Amino acid sequence: MKIKHIKVPEVSVGQRIDNFLLKNFKGVPKSRVYRAIRGGEVRVNKGRVKADYRLQLDDEVRMPPLRVSTQKPPMMTLRLQEILSEQIIYEDKGIILLNKPSSIAVHGGSGVSAGVIEALRQARPHCKYLELIHRLDRDTSGCLLVAKKPSVHKDMCELFASRKIKKSYLMLVHGKCHFKHKRIKAALEKDVVRSGERIVRVDPKGREAITDFYCLHASNKASVLLAQPKTGRMHQLRVHAAYIEHPIIGDKKYGDQERDKKLGKLGLKRLYLHAVSLEFVIPNSADQFGVCAVLDDAFSGLRRQIMTGYLSR
Repeated sequence: MKIKHIKVPEVSVGQRIDNFLLKNFKGVPKSRVYRAIRGGEVRVNKGRVKADYRLQLDDEVRMPPLRVSTQKPPMMTLRLQEILSEQIIYEDKGIILLNKPSSIAVHGGSGVSAGVIEALRQARPHCKYLELIHRLDRDTSGCLLVAKKPSVHKDMCELFASRKIKKSYLMLVHGKCHFKHKRIKAALEKDVVRSGERIVRVDPKGREAITDFYCLHASNKASVLLAQPKTGRMHQLRVHAAYIEHPIIGDKKYGDQERDKKLGKLGLKRLYLHAVSLEFVIPNSADQFGVCAVLDDAFSGLRRQIMTGYLSR
């Protein structure tokens, strides 16, 4: 394989460089693609870029000679395809909006052979174009947008990049919140620990991160919060919740393991973070679009116990 230089087409404008590479290097481990970005093997207009760089029209991307697997992607089980089909909230000619279940990744990589987007493509072989517009953590449930046209993908990515989409999340957190509204401005920095796992820390030298928290209900041991991120940083809500000393229940990376253990009798089954709604003005029109994703049984059950004061006993 040889080094290639590719001019960014119009359909890829606004797309993150990591997503662009993952699409073009199908079969290459995700970790290898990110290592190529960090090491400068991938360059845009002859300069280094970070993984979240968004491509511009006619950018020249240096594509290193990464080895692409010739193996076919694993077939998704029919059951997974059925589950995702059942979770579609809205669909038209341009987008699919589904209520992603917790524990299902949005795409393959980092030890996951495949996820939502691969399953949708296999379930709909007649669809010529299916691409994720944004991402959710594997253990986060809720609203997830998929584009069915390049033009829609471009327009929606621009909305996300310009912060014109209002995102709301429900979260169940440890401790009694004593505020009605709290805005957190705490910059975030990505880091890699010895195991190779990526984590995020609050660091004044990091990138700007802003979250509005609203307390919907508070008991002595736990609270129900509505969170609205004003920026879109990796693990932003989880890190900001821990930063205000109200870690999300069931968060194995940034949470409180001891307090989670004390709630073990309740049968905690997931990370209690749910992308409950999306609101935006449809591109090239004045129409407002809004959608809500219902909670699963595990989430609604624990929420009910917090609301009724069961956890205070």
